[in-house]
Amino acid sequence: MKIGVFDSGLGGLIITKSFLRELGDYDYLYFGDTKNLPYGDKISSEVLMLSIRAVEFLIKNNCKIIIFACNTASSIALRYVQQIYIPQYYPNIKVLGVIVPTVEEAIASSKKKIGVTATNSTINSHIYNIEIKKINPDIKVQELATPKLVPAIENDDFILADSLVQDYVKSFSNIDSIILGCTHYPLLKECFRKYLPEKVQVISQDEFMGEKLKKYLHNHPEIETKLTKNAEREFLVSQKNKYYEAVAGKIISGIKIKEVKI
Repeated sequence: MKIGVFDSGLGGLIITKSFLRELGDYDYLYFGDTKNLPYGDKISSEVLMLSIRAVEFLIKNNCKIIIFACNTASSIALRYVQQIYIPQYYPNIKVLGVIVPTVEEAIASSKKKIGVTATNSTINSHIYNIEIKKINPDIKVQELATPKLVPAIENDDFILADSLVQDYVKSFSNIDSIILGCTHYPLLKECFRKYLPEKVQVISQDEFMGEKLKKYLHNHPEIETKLTKNAEREFLVSQKNKYYEAVAGKIISGIKIKEVKI
């Protein structure tokens, strides 16, 4: 049984790399739904449908635990999948997201005000604001949709992405930390650090999600003992384009990506 990782595109490879760093012995199956990228501009019902389809695909390919590496899918579809869909159809499967662990990390480093940068759908859901307030209602949250970053990254245009970050960060004021609320954005974390004041802590999901999953598996031996450890990795996308090998290679050296129809 494998660890499945699901994202709308290639950004989730950054999270997968953090898993490989901490838990390299396990078997992984990565699926990026690049044919339907970006999720951030889609209506909620479509994101939910695509997320369920991806979960079905990963389960049919022997994944015991599935991580929603996509922040948009986590903000819109994860709760339904966890609380209704999985218990009804696949009660022995676990599905996790990235938002709550990210919020925990941000609150630990912020005193007064947290910035959030993400896709339109994630920002419109206000999921980060909601989860932050659950833990500490006194922290202020400033949210900003940054929809042009994902297309720039997926098209391997990091010059454009750098320019976009420089412009976007001008909207933030007096923040202690900033959540990069899209799994593509860790590729731009140094751009954010370059253009934000030095005192602002950049919360990049690739820097802690591996440790979070390691701790989760340690606390859930009923799942961990069912996972196979042959260090096998398979990376699949629903559609390839000419840029994907270059972008993926920036994240995981020597990666081979296959296109699959689901």
